[in-house]
Amino acid sequence: MDRKIQLLLDTVKKLIRRSAHPHLTNLLYKTHPADIAHLFRYLDLKEQRILFHLIDDTDKAAEVLSEIDHATSAQLLTQIDKETIVEVLQSMPYDDSVDIIQNMPDELAEEILDSMQDDLSDEIEQLMQYREDSAGGIMSTEFFSLSQDLTVRESIAALQEAEDAEMVFYVYVIDEYRHLVGVLSLRQLLTVPPSRQLRDIVAPGVISVRDDMDQEEVAQLVAKYNILAIPVVDDQNRLLGIITVDDVIDVLRQEATEDIYKMAGASEEELLLGHKSFKIARLRLPWLLINMLGGVVTGYMMWWFQMTLKEVIALISFVPVITGMGGNVGGQSATIVVRGFATGRIDLTTLRQVFFKELRVGLIMGAVCGCLVGLIAWIWHQNVYLGLVVGLAMITAMTVASTMGVLAPAFFKRIGVDPAIASTPFVQTSNDITGILIYFSTATLFLDSLRGMR
Repeated sequence: MDRKIQLLLDTVKKLIRRSAHPHLTNLLYKTHPADIAHLFRYLDLKEQRILFHLIDDTDKAAEVLSEIDHATSAQLLTQIDKETIVEVLQSMPYDDSVDIIQNMPDELAEEILDSMQDDLSDEIEQLMQYREDSAGGIMSTEFFSLSQDLTVRESIAALQEAEDAEMVFYVYVIDEYRHLVGVLSLRQLLTVPPSRQLRDIVAPGVISVRDDMDQEEVAQLVAKYNILAIPVVDDQNRLLGIITVDDVIDVLRQEATEDIYKMAGASEEELLLGHKSFKIARLRLPWLLINMLGGVVTGYMMWWFQMTLKEVIALISFVPVITGMGGNVGGQSATIVVRGFATGRIDLTTLRQVFFKELRVGLIMGAVCGCLVGLIAWIWHQNVYLGLVVGLAMITAMTVASTMGVLAPAFFKRIGVDPAIASTPFVQTSNDITGILIYFSTATLFLDSLRGMR
């Protein structure tokens, strides 16, 4: 937290404790909505409710609410009166209102929709039919478009009268059936003769997305083509709305956060549970149980090779090294692949190249680490064969682990499951098992040479 926000937070908390509401109202009036929204993550629900009630401008309150996580916004609104909820939601962009309403209890959401103006309620209900993570679910229907039959002069006049449009850096051109014909930039519109029709100057082949496209794919398209907005169309190419770059930034941040939580075997839902320890533990337990099961299987593998261990007890010294290095290498490869899938840099068609690249990297790192740990084993236990066993096992285990870090996320991607969940629980567990199997199998092969050790 930067110094400015920390000072603002300390002041707000002090004024709330003193119930100095007039001073707090004055402070909020002078504070940017984004800064106010930033404060909410450091306040409890009671403090959030007090702060929100003291924002006396409805439009500003709507802006603040738009900047807060939608689940948190919905939780906050359930604590205030219904009339205020309706008033604030009606001042927000439709797409933000939809996201908040979808996070409310069903009964309250129905009451809110019934209390809204008919046209606004219809618009929101229409948007609520889309999946929350689809292009239709994040698009704004408050956009600006022009008929291809208009002249440049008429178009500029229409732009000057435009109100409440999400963005007018691009002008989308449609025909009489609302089919998307093309796109114009404002610069183009201002540098051509006023008498020309839009149909004569519009740029065809506009980049657009279908309303059912996943939001992550939309974000990748916007990032790829470096555009400020992208139009959303239906299956008949009718213009439905637009997705702006600020929404795309939110999507990228949300997807990255989800991936990080999944890779850690946790959930973003924990942020909303506060200090509810039992509910948080319930969210984390499934992944820990998977790791525990993997640990039991690893223990069984060691028991399976008990005769080898009895003959050469020194082997146990390097079990943590073999499993730990394999887990680290597999985790690195899995992180690269998961992030590659998320950003579009890796897909199933380029997976072969990624696989062989990670195989080579794993082999190189395994060779370096294997030689080093093999030398340590030789010097420590005064047996060259033990050093050879540990070194070979390390090279093989790390090479296999690097390929497992590619194959596990790719498998999940292929069957339609988010590959982020494969990176830690499954890769680490499988690498522990394969590492132990490789290590003790190699030791068993060299058992006659190792038998003299104790």
